[in-house]
Amino acid sequence: MTTAPAIGQTAHSTKTTFHRETTVSTVIKADEAIIWALLTNATDHPRWNRTVTSIQGTIALGEWIMLKSTIDAKRSFKLKVMEFEPERKLVWGDGKGRRTFTLKDNGDGTVTFTMHERIGGLMFPLYAKYIPSFDDSFDRFAADLKQEAELIQSKSN
Repeated sequence: MTTAPAIGQTAHSTKTTFHRETTVSTVIKADEAIIWALLTNATDHPRWNRTVTSIQGTIALGEWIMLKSTIDAKRSFKLKVMEFEPERKLVWGDGKGRRTFTLKDNGDGTVTFTMHERIGGLMFPLYAKYIPSFDDSFDRFAADLKQEAELIQSKSN
C-alpha cells in the first residue's frame, strides 16, 4: 500500500516487483467545479498543463482518449475513462495502469486534489526499467492545476 505524501509535498513513488505507484496531493483555493472543468476539458489541457502535449477525445465515462505527454513525446497512450463522478473522482487507464484524480471539499474554500497512478502487472519486471519516474511530472501537473484553478477563482470573485 502506498503512503500518500503530506498535502503540498512533492510526489512520492513506491515500487514493488510487480507494480509502481506514484501519488501527489495539493490544496487548491478554488471551487471544485473549476478544478473539475480543467480536468475534464481534454482540448484545454495543453494550455495550462505542462505535462501534456495533447489529449484527443472526450473525457466522459466509458469514452476513450488519446494522450501525449512530455515524459514520452513519441508515444500516444490510448486510455479509457473508467470512473467519472463529477467534482469528485476521475479514473482513466489501460491494461498496464490506472490514474485516479480525486477532489475533496475541505469546507473552508479549499479543495484537496490528489492524483495517484498505479502501473504494473505480471510483465512489469520486464519493462519497469524503461519507464521513467513520474515524480517530477506529477509535481508539475499538481502545481499547474493549482495555479490555473486559483487564477480562474480569483477572476470570478
